[in-house]
Amino acid sequence: MKQSTSLIALTLAAGLTLSACSDASDSAEPAPATSESADSSDNAATSENAMEDEGHKDMAHDHPEDGGAPPAGIEEAENPTYPVGSEVTLTADHMPGMDGETATISGAFDTTTYSVSYTPTNGDAPVTDHRWVVHEELVDPGEAPLADGAKAVMTAEHMPGMKDAEATIDYSTQETVYMVDIDNDGMTMKNHKWVTESEIEPAQ
Repeated sequence: MKQSTSLIALTLAAGLTLSACSDASDSAEPAPATSESADSSDNAATSENAMEDEGHKDMAHDHPEDGGAPPAGIEEAENPTYPVGSEVTLTADHMPGMDGETATISGAFDTTTYSVSYTPTNGDAPVTDHRWVVHEELVDPGEAPLADGAKAVMTAEHMPGMKDAEATIDYSTQETVYMVDIDNDGMTMKNHKWVTESEIEPAQ
């Protein structure tokens, strides 16, 4: 009888122990997010922003550091609003960081200037509304101005894959057009082509 009573007591104790373990496991709450996981999210966001910034830099650096001499046959403006050597403020947004920058006029010309769309010859993505290409940077273009929608092969080398690409004329302007020297995104650009007169203001 004493042996049976002992066995019953041991069985009850084991059952209580198992029940307690089960309750503790079921009621456990998920571990709170650690600072390591939070840091990981922050790092991912920072990395994404850095990639965007790098992309903007690449866009600016696609332009040559020295744009070179003006194309053959282009006429210098006789009495430009902004003579060579003038300091001006740009309102153009052809590249990130360009709008509002101070620039120095390095050339002023009277010609027809075009916005163009084209597919680069190096396999890059198609470009739309590239501003600007002047009439003298087109192969045998005929009389200016070319009509909107007309096509012509370019000799300009403002961007990779531009030379020898076929351009479609988006629209044109007869404004005085300028070459400028500008500091953009940590790079000093000489003879940057092109900025039209409506994209320039007197220096602030």
